[in-house]
Amino acid sequence: MLCRHLICYMENRIKDQQLWLFADRTSSATMRANQLRLYFSAFAGILVTILRRVGLQGTDLATARVDTIRSRLLKLAGRIRVTVRRVWLSFASVFPLQDVFAQALANLRAAPARAPPG
Repeated sequence: MLCRHLICYMENRIKDQQLWLFADRTSSATMRANQLRLYFSAFAGILVTILRRVGLQGTDLATARVDTIRSRLLKLAGRIRVTVRRVWLSFASVFPLQDVFAQALANLRAAPARAPPG
């Protein structure tokens, strides 16, 4: 039972990587460009996994698929204003998931930083 659950989990992560993080798109003319695309896709997958496990812990999106997290939480309309000392992010006040966004930000800020292995 556990093995079947693990296989299903891995298949879903592979499907997320291919469909929503575009790991299957290697249409560039050079091998280096395709390899760079795969690196970016893998890095995006790591970031989404950290966001799901740490940032979205205790929210409705903690078990959401990558496309759901992208469309509901990460694709936001907003304004970025850069000053000498700060970067200001302004979002619409009618954003329906602003509580989830604030909770994810608080969870990420509260997470302990890990030292590199070795």
